[in-house]
Amino acid sequence: MNEKKPACVIGHISVKDPLKWADYCSRIPATVAPWNAEVIFRGKHATVLGGTHHRNETVVLRFPDLAAAHGWFHSDAYQALIPLREQAAEVDLISFEA
Repeated sequence: MNEKKPACVIGHISVKDPLKWADYCSRIPATVAPWNAEVIFRGKHATVLGGTHHRNETVVLRFPDLAAAHGWFHSDAYQALIPLREQAAEVDLISFEA
């Protein structure tokens, strides 16, 4: 049995330009929808409880599987947003499989 495992993409973010960041964020839902994915969390950290964390915001996107997560990242729709993302913020994106 080859069961698909859900996957997440987590972004750790330092915003450089709030207006451009808001524009970028408003465009993300349309890029994840074709991959049956959703934004499940977006927030600013309150306190680092252990270790170090150099970004001040985090976003979590949930996908049906790792192939969908990687498909979204490499899609034309998302790739078109990368220049705006790079102007707006410093972002580390990491994919995880459950």
